[in-house]
Amino acid sequence: MAERGIDKIGLLQRRYIGYQVLADVFFSAGLAILIACFAYSAFSLSLWWSVLFFVVFFGCMTAIRKWWKVDIKTITSFLNVKYSELEESSELVFKQPSELNPLERLQLSKIEAVLEDVPAVQKQFLQRLKFSVLFLLCIPFFGWEVTQLHGHWKDSLEPASNVNSPKSTLPEEILPQINSVNVTISPPTYTRKHSRDQDRFTIEAEEGSSVNWELGLNVAAKQVDLVFSDGQKIILKNTNTTYRGQKIIDKPGFYQVSIDGKLSDLYPVQIIKDNPPVIHIKTPQQYTYIDAGEAPRVNISASVDDDYGINNAFIYATVAKGSGEAVKFKEQKIDFSASFSGQNQHYDLQKLVNLPVLNMEPGDELYFYVQAQDNHNQQSRTDVYIVSLQDTAQLLSMDGLIGGVNVKPEFFRSERQIILDSEKLLRDRDSTSKESFNTRSNDLGTDQKLLRLRYGKFLGEESESDINPKEEENDAVADPKNYGNAAVVLDKYSDKHDNAEDAQFFDPGVKAQLKATLTEMWKAELQLRLYKPEAALPFEYKALRLLKDLQQKSRMYVAKTAYNPAPLKMEKRLTGELDKIIQPVGHQDIKSDDNQFEVLKNAVSVLEQLRTSSIMSNSDRHTLQLANQQLSEKASAQPEIYLPALGALHRILSTTNAKSNDIGLVEKAIQRVLPPGKTLPASMQNSADMGLSNGYYKNLNNK
Repeated sequence: MAERGIDKIGLLQRRYIGYQVLADVFFSAGLAILIACFAYSAFSLSLWWSVLFFVVFFGCMTAIRKWWKVDIKTITSFLNVKYSELEESSELVFKQPSELNPLERLQLSKIEAVLEDVPAVQKQFLQRLKFSVLFLLCIPFFGWEVTQLHGHWKDSLEPASNVNSPKSTLPEEILPQINSVNVTISPPTYTRKHSRDQDRFTIEAEEGSSVNWELGLNVAAKQVDLVFSDGQKIILKNTNTTYRGQKIIDKPGFYQVSIDGKLSDLYPVQIIKDNPPVIHIKTPQQYTYIDAGEAPRVNISASVDDDYGINNAFIYATVAKGSGEAVKFKEQKIDFSASFSGQNQHYDLQKLVNLPVLNMEPGDELYFYVQAQDNHNQQSRTDVYIVSLQDTAQLLSMDGLIGGVNVKPEFFRSERQIILDSEKLLRDRDSTSKESFNTRSNDLGTDQKLLRLRYGKFLGEESESDINPKEEENDAVADPKNYGNAAVVLDKYSDKHDNAEDAQFFDPGVKAQLKATLTEMWKAELQLRLYKPEAALPFEYKALRLLKDLQQKSRMYVAKTAYNPAPLKMEKRLTGELDKIIQPVGHQDIKSDDNQFEVLKNAVSVLEQLRTSSIMSNSDRHTLQLANQQLSEKASAQPEIYLPALGALHRILSTTNAKSNDIGLVEKAIQRVLPPGKTLPASMQNSADMGLSNGYYKNLNNK
C-alpha cells in the first residue's frame, strides 16, 4: 500500500513540473512572436528572429522559475494543506516500515486510503497553463495591431518629414511645347553632397547650389527664357531643340518658363540654409567657484554639431587679476585635443585646463567661451563661463588691523574676526568649562546679531535697539495731549520707505547677494546661540565669501558678457582721418498699417463679388493686380505657402483658366497676410439668471 502512495505523489510531482514547463513554453512563444512582429515592422527583420527570441525568453523564465527544484516535500506540503483528511501526514509514505512506530503505522494505514482517492490532475496545477494558452491565442491579434499601428505611424510621419520635398508636391503643369525636362542640382563643395537630377521644375536646393536646366521641346522656338521673381531673366541656349541654362540659387522665390512670350505656371524655389554650428557646454556650470582644498583645474566638456561639418573649435580664455582700477587681463587661445581633419558633423570635445598653468592665483578669475567654425566659415560662440578661485589668504588677512584704514572699505570687515574667535573657541573647548564655553558662544552669537542688524539697514530692514527710559518719557505717543491723534501714532510706527533719505543705491544683483549674506549670518547666529560653533563656521565662511565676491564685482570687463564686437581695421586705427565721418541722416516714410493692408482688404471684397458675378470691372482688375504685387513679395520669401495662391490669382486675372476653388485659395492667403484685428471693448455676456437678480434688487429697494 505504501508503494501506491509513493507512486501517486511522484505522479503529481511530474505533472506539476510538466504543466509549469509547458506554460513557460507558451509564454515564451507568445512574447517571441510579438517582438518579432514589431521588429519586422520597424526594422524589416526576418520572422526567423522569433526563434532566437523564444530561446532567450524561455531561458530567462527557466532561470527564474527553477522548476527542477520542485521536490517531493513541496508536493506533500501542498497535499497536506488542500486535503485535511491527510492530517498533515502524507510524508509518512516515504519512511521505511522499520522506522515507523505503532502510532505512525496506524496513521499510515489511514492516509493510504485517502491518497488513493486524490485525483491525479489538480486544478491549481492547470491555472498557469490555461492563462498561458489564452495569452498565446491572443498574440496573433496583438501582432496584427502592432504592424497596422506602425504602418499608420509611418504613413503619418512621412508626409510631415517630406513636406518640403519636391516629390511630395502635386503634379506640375507644364507648357505643351515642353517634351522633356532635366534639372541638375549641384550643391556647394562644402556640403560634400553629390549632384542630383530631377524631372521637375520645382527646386529645393542647398544655398549656393548651381542649377542647370535642360529642356527638350517638340516644336522650334525662337526664344526660351527662365523668368525669376527677382526680375532676373536667363536666356536658354539652343542646341538641336534642346535648351540649356544655368543659375546659382542663393535665395528663395519662384520662376516661370517663357516660350516665345507664353508663360508657364509658377514653380517654387526653396533654399536649404546652412545653419551655424550649435555648441552645448556640458561641464562646468556657467559660474564655478573653486574653494580652498579643491584641485585648481576645470574640465571643459562640450558638444558641437553642424549641418555639414565642423572645421575647427577653440576655447578663448581670459584671466583676470587684481581688483579695483588695478585689474589686469590676459587672453589666451586654448585648442582642444581633438582633430578636425575629418570635418565630421558632430564632435564631443573635452579639455582639462590646469589653472596654475595659466598663472592663476587665489583670487583670480577665468572667463572663457567656446567658439566653433564650420566648413562654410560660419562661426558661433557660447555665453561666457566664469571660474573663480577662492582667496583664503585675503579672506583671513589682518591688513586692515595692522595697516590702518583701507582706502577702499570692505562691506564687512569684522566678519573674519568672528570666524577667528569661533575657531579659537573650538580649540579651547577641552581646557574650559562648559558654562564658560556656552557663554563665549552666546557672546559670539550676539556679535553676529549686531553685525547683521548693522548692515541690514542697507537693505531697509528693521533695527533692534534697547529701550531708553529717557526717550520713553519724551515719547509723543505717551503724551496724554496726543490721545486719539492718529497722525502721531502713524508717524512713529509706520515705515517711511519712500523718503529720499531711505533710498537704496544698490542694483538688484548686489541686493540679492546682500540678502543671501544676511541669511548666512542668521544661520550662523542660530548655531552660536545653540552652543554649536563648529556648525556655525560653514555659514560664517560662506557669508564672508559672499562679501568678498562683492568686491570682485569691480572687475567690469567686456569678456564677462556675450557681446561680440566687430573687428577693428588696423590700417585705419590712429590715423586721425575724419573726412568720411558724416552726420547720419535717416529718411523713413511712416505709413499706417491700415494703408499698408488696404489693398488686400479691398481685394477680398472684389473676390467676394466674383463669387456671385463673373464680371470684373477695370477698377476691380486694378485692385487685384495691386494685391498680386504684394502676394508676389510674400511668395518670393515663402514660396511653399503663398505660391499656390499667387498662381490662383493669376488664373482669376486671366478669366479663362480659373478654377472653382481659386477664390477661396486666394482669400486664405490674404487672411494669412493680414494682421489679426484689434480686440475692442465689449460688455460681458452674463448667463441668464431668469430675472432673479432684478427681483432681488427690486425687493431690496422696497425694504
